[in-house]
Amino acid sequence: MSGILEAKCLVQQYTAAFDQSSDDHLTSAASRFIADDLHWRGVYPFYELHRPSDVIEQFWQPLRTSLQNLQRREDIFFAGENDVDDGKSVWTCSMGHFIGLFDEDWIGIPKTGRMAFLRYAEFMHVENGRIVESALFIDILGLMHQAGVYPLPPMTGTYFMYPGPQTHDGLLHGETDRAETEKTIALVNRMIEDLRSINHLDDYECPPELLAKCWHDDMIWYGPCGIGATYTIDRYQKQHQHPFRMNVTEKVYNGHVARLADGHFCGFFGWANLTNRNRGGFLGLPEARAPADMRIVDIYRRRDDKLAENWVFIDIPHYLKQQGLDVLQRLKNLRS
Repeated sequence: MSGILEAKCLVQQYTAAFDQSSDDHLTSAASRFIADDLHWRGVYPFYELHRPSDVIEQFWQPLRTSLQNLQRREDIFFAGENDVDDGKSVWTCSMGHFIGLFDEDWIGIPKTGRMAFLRYAEFMHVENGRIVESALFIDILGLMHQAGVYPLPPMTGTYFMYPGPQTHDGLLHGETDRAETEKTIALVNRMIEDLRSINHLDDYECPPELLAKCWHDDMIWYGPCGIGATYTIDRYQKQHQHPFRMNVTEKVYNGHVARLADGHFCGFFGWANLTNRNRGGFLGLPEARAPADMRIVDIYRRRDDKLAENWVFIDIPHYLKQQGLDVLQRLKNLRS
């Protein structure tokens, strides 16, 4: 069995055991699969934790108390060698929704008593039969939107419960064609270089021809709540890329922690991927005085020789907190 297939089996066994455990048995379920010195990365307000018990106490137990009968609805799962370290490490990537009954307040977000859908993307580094690193991105603004306490001006795109792949083939539990994997990672790396080449240019909208080199004209971009989703290159540029490029300056690409492909799918995350400064207008907000970090996940589906779908997570609450706007603290103050 290959290292990639072993990682897939381990992570699938872990999530099945963990998700089916009661709150009293989460630690014992995790201990079978997770290293004692786990490095866990989470969005604001959780940040980095270094023991499985801390992750359970600070993140999982409060979430499961608030979103009762929590289910993991996975739309994408794959694994691969990390392109960032030339394949020395193996990671898995999972994406979907956590679904539950929002019956108790969570991190200050008021309960609704109704179903709630919390988007997630999770990366896990498997080494010597253990999960040694993990990064879990969730769309907190999306949950605030569902609870009726969305904290920002109107989005340029559209936010809704995003679907999985159009092809319904995102769960890659077995082995895939190595040649297809190599095509996918090469395409994503080429796309990254195209965009990085124009990062230093302000007041430059980016011609559609540059995007069309790597993207299908009918691309779908599922952006985080705060920005929203867009469809086709034309609308993607109008509803996200141009507002971002024209209103954000001092852009610095910091690279990724993990970037992996498997068949027609690819994903990466950074800590942080980008540093930039809002010079006024991005997210509908005024100018920021200092640059801020963006921690981002991108997950792609390739169709033939171009990219067709892209699911994006950005820790926007963390990005805003660096600029002096703590959306969770502000919500707390408004409700006190």
